[in-house]
Amino acid sequence: MSERLEPEAPGGVRLASSQGRWVLATAVLGSGMAMLDSTVVNVALPRIGTDLDADLAVLQWTVTAYMLTLASLILLGGALGDRYGRRRIFVIGVVWFAAASLLCGLAPHAGVLIAARALQGVGGALLMPGSLALIQAVFRPDDRARAVGAWSGLGGVAAAVGPFVGGWLVDGPGWRWVFFLNVPLAAACVPVALRYVPETRESKAAGRRGFDVPGAVLGALALAGVTYALIAAPDRGAAPSVIVPAVTGLLLGAVFVHVERRRADPMLPPAIFAIRQFTAVNAVTLCVYAAFSGFFFLSVLQLQVVAGYSALEAGTALLPTTVLMLLLSARSGELSQRIGPRIPLTVGPVLSAAGMLLMMRVGVDASYPADVLPALVVLGAGMVTLVAPLTSTVLASVDVDRAGLASGINNAAARAAGLLAVAALPLLAGMGPDAYRSADEFAATFRRAMPLCAAVLLVGAVIAWLTVRPDVLRAAKPGAEEPCHPECTYHCGASAPPLDPGEPG
Repeated sequence: MSERLEPEAPGGVRLASSQGRWVLATAVLGSGMAMLDSTVVNVALPRIGTDLDADLAVLQWTVTAYMLTLASLILLGGALGDRYGRRRIFVIGVVWFAAASLLCGLAPHAGVLIAARALQGVGGALLMPGSLALIQAVFRPDDRARAVGAWSGLGGVAAAVGPFVGGWLVDGPGWRWVFFLNVPLAAACVPVALRYVPETRESKAAGRRGFDVPGAVLGALALAGVTYALIAAPDRGAAPSVIVPAVTGLLLGAVFVHVERRRADPMLPPAIFAIRQFTAVNAVTLCVYAAFSGFFFLSVLQLQVVAGYSALEAGTALLPTTVLMLLLSARSGELSQRIGPRIPLTVGPVLSAAGMLLMMRVGVDASYPADVLPALVVLGAGMVTLVAPLTSTVLASVDVDRAGLASGINNAAARAAGLLAVAALPLLAGMGPDAYRSADEFAATFRRAMPLCAAVLLVGAVIAWLTVRPDVLRAAKPGAEEPCHPECTYHCGASAPPLDPGEPG
């Protein structure tokens, strides 16, 4: 049995040791499972709709149910790990995620699938913060940077191969295997975690902090009400069944803000938004990830429903964006350190908007080299330009001891923005419940949706240009303490920026 650290002991595992390699493998398996799932499901949506005889709303809920619980609970998941043990909560999250995935794969109808996807999001909220926290807590300080770099790079590989794997499974054994895939991954991850990963926890957390369960519940219910109204509106119009959830969601959102202001230990401390630079970069985050989530949700459908691609072809077609981020995000981060984040955070959204407008050329029998690839390369260039500087700016805008909280809030904000975008974009583009069954109808609404995504990105670019300080990544004055810098060097997720507690400069 490998030597285990005492709960309050500092990290003492070497990356080069056998135990260190197993710890890294555990963290990569857990986070890779969640990242793989977030990319493969979109590819399976058309086949899910056909097999379950579902309308567009069901496809939206298949995506948003997962995003809803994940965005609402991810901050709480990190706090649970700090108090009750990072390994324990991570293992619970992996098992929970796998069990929910199995239920997704066995779902006899759309209602069970949507409920299981919401449960998957709960598991994701437990395992995703714990994955990086294990590395932070277990490894020796002089090994952590290399361990985090390896973790983020291998996680990027999982994100890159996700659409390809998803397409292969959908065209082969079927869409249910997109979910069944998580079960053997979890079966490999859990025994390794229990055997090799030392248990760690925040020694003072139990005596000093509580859990903001009311805040998490109110946030989830508020998002659920608004999301339900947005998804139901195209079919039901301004019926009471749409208006009541919308108003209820907005009222619960107001109650959530009130509760967070009054709690001694809020999940989302209002005081942190008094920092103008932090609030500004989160506004950019909302715009950027709302557009990205809407784009990838609709583009996979466009490629299959309109252009006639198979699931494998559609998944493979999207690889350029992730590969570009995997190869170039570290250099983008270095560039932003030299020139400041203001220009990258302005130019990146503009490039991404151009890529989305180019995607409007994709129609029936679209040529991949002439129509699809140029759009995705331009989009990927924009994503490379902006994502790493976005994370850097979030971390640098707050004190070092609040960097982890700032990163968690930024990640949750991005996921909430993506959730609302997937819910709202079909409504704004005029997509009916059966739009994805008709190539002509879907193509027409897709061409209306892409300018909306591009417009949101341009709003983000304007906010960045007007509010982001060029010197935010440097010390305020000579001799002052350097701001916190990211530990993750590879940024490959299209749904949210990485969770990154940062390291002091």
